[in-house]
Amino acid sequence: MTRKTKKTILIFGVIILGIFGFYELARMFSPGSFPFAEIYEFDYSEEKVIEAIRQFKVQHPEMTVPNVTIKNNGSFSLSESEGRKENSYWYLNYFYYTKENQIVFTWTRPSGRGKTSFAFVSLNNGLEIGHWKDINDDFGFWENRRLKKDFEERILEPIKKLLTN
Repeated sequence: MTRKTKKTILIFGVIILGIFGFYELARMFSPGSFPFAEIYEFDYSEEKVIEAIRQFKVQHPEMTVPNVTIKNNGSFSLSESEGRKENSYWYLNYFYYTKENQIVFTWTRPSGRGKTSFAFVSLNNGLEIGHWKDINDDFGFWENRRLKKDFEERILEPIKKLLTN
């Protein structure tokens, strides 16, 4: 290899590493409370979306989260944490994948007149709270893609059907 070729490869490598470093730095300062959430938009009011989620849980009781623990200290119902807390932007929802033994954390919020954002935020492995992994951040590309597709098929699409009925 000539000296000029080596210099070109080195410069190209430094540029690629610089772009990657800038990207990672930008991710560290991502805005908001849920910067990596996968957000879906509905052309329905938040009240209608929340009602569809309630209907979904009635039709699929296996998706309701059983009692959970924190550091194996006591047991409580995560459904008590659902809803909108005082002065909060988000209406929190939790679902349970029985086979995988995972809790799915989502939220809704109004996003304009008659529109609602519905976000897939994270997964917790097991029924002990504290093992959350953020979608679009803590999973590799292919696993993240598979998890979002699974969420869309198991939760999002049935809720959409309830909204159109």
